[in-house]
Amino acid sequence: MAKAKKEKMEANPFKLKKELPHLPGYIIVILWTAFIFCMIGWIILASLSTTKEIFTGGLLASGLHFENYTKALFTNKAALNLLNSVIYTVPSCILIIVVCAPAAYCMSRFKFRGAGLIQALIIIGLAIPNIMIVMPLFSVVSALNLSGTHFTLIFLYTACSVPYTTFFLLTFFKGISTSFEEAAAIDGCGPIQCFWKIMFPLAQPAIVTVSIFNFIGKWNEYFMALIFANKSNLRPIGVGLYQTVTSMMNSGDWAGMFASVVIVFVPTVVIYAFLSDKIISGVTAGGNKG
Repeated sequence: MAKAKKEKMEANPFKLKKELPHLPGYIIVILWTAFIFCMIGWIILASLSTTKEIFTGGLLASGLHFENYTKALFTNKAALNLLNSVIYTVPSCILIIVVCAPAAYCMSRFKFRGAGLIQALIIIGLAIPNIMIVMPLFSVVSALNLSGTHFTLIFLYTACSVPYTTFFLLTFFKGISTSFEEAAAIDGCGPIQCFWKIMFPLAQPAIVTVSIFNFIGKWNEYFMALIFANKSNLRPIGVGLYQTVTSMMNSGDWAGMFASVVIVFVPTVVIYAFLSDKIISGVTAGGNKG
């Protein structure tokens, strides 16, 4: 017992020596995390204070002012903007998976004419920024008289995410062993049943991860929403926040502005906090080989 304790004490200096080169990195991460927490904490406290308290440095001196959130949600239409963001984001994320998951599975498993061309086009689509196609899309939407509806932005969000989502799921499906499909075929399961009953559930980590990425991207998207949802009753939270911040800065209501900022970033923070393990497992996980 004493010998084992002595060996452990002798080994500690070597362990510490190995950790020393990483110490500056640890310090930087800790300082950056503390800075982020301080900034977010200050914004939350400012959103519950008055404008005078923000400029005098006496946050919460007169108590909690939840009326800032009431004003931001209803007077400045943040609640309507939140609803619009949900209408745009949730259906588009569902449609993206419905379209991309079968496409990725087919390209990963079946050989057919044009498969290489389709994959090449997907990779090319990944290299084209959305901002480059906004004006041609606006011309098409205007010519077809499709502007002024929620459906337009839902369709555009879905279409613009097809290359990334398909490529992400294609890589995952290629890593899943074909033994699952062989066993299903022996039991009389057709290709369509095999996909929906076996392969789709097996790809759940990747599907959840890419859905989270798509949700956050669509929730925070600004430029396309500014072009195609330019009416007050169609604005999502990003465009609505810009309008709110502009009006509140002009009126001097800084407390209401910070309340609007908190309303915007809370959903994404909650998603990262509760689904971070899903994101990590979806990125790192692969199917069973062999």
